[in-house]
Amino acid sequence: AGTATAPSSGAVAVAEKVGAVVAAAPGGAGVPVGAGPGGHTQRLLTVVKSGSIQEVKASPIDKVHTWPHLLAAEFVASLACLAFTFVFSVFVNAPLLQNANFNQTPNPSKAPWYFLGLQELLTMFHPMIAGVTIPGVGLIVLIFAPFIDKNPSNKPEDRKFATSLMTVHFMFWSVLVIIGSFFRGPGFNFTLPWKDGLFFEL
Repeated sequence: AGTATAPSSGAVAVAEKVGAVVAAAPGGAGVPVGAGPGGHTQRLLTVVKSGSIQEVKASPIDKVHTWPHLLAAEFVASLACLAFTFVFSVFVNAPLLQNANFNQTPNPSKAPWYFLGLQELLTMFHPMIAGVTIPGVGLIVLIFAPFIDKNPSNKPEDRKFATSLMTVHFMFWSVLVIIGSFFRGPGFNFTLPWKDGLFFEL
């Protein structure tokens, strides 16, 4: 048996013709064999409106492969950081100090600048809170942040939560490091660098 593949107008015409044949046929006889054009039997399956079936193509995604694009960029960035370190070490002298002497400790005794944020917290809270609780909570929040904010957009205006979280985290530790580096003097007391001098070494 053939299948009607005509457009919508043709399909309607075939439907009307088949309907007329069915109406003219005796009750229960159905569609006579060979009642269609050319002596073929035609059965209408459905009427398809023009334009209802469209070919859907996947939109192109702006992505590149990890190799060589990403790894090449990371390799170049690593070389740039290494070159900066070498150049910086040429112009800035950073000799090793004398062996530690527990009878003569430096005053003020400061941690390296990247740990001064934690040392600054020790002046405000109990060591358990400053050294374990606050850094631990901060790390846990950063670990779970990608699972909380699942927005796949790369636009900053669409990532307000992630941007705000990282900005607050960065500013919090930056302020602590700046205070510990430039505003702490003998006894790790609060001082003004433009009045009492600068007590900071790289």
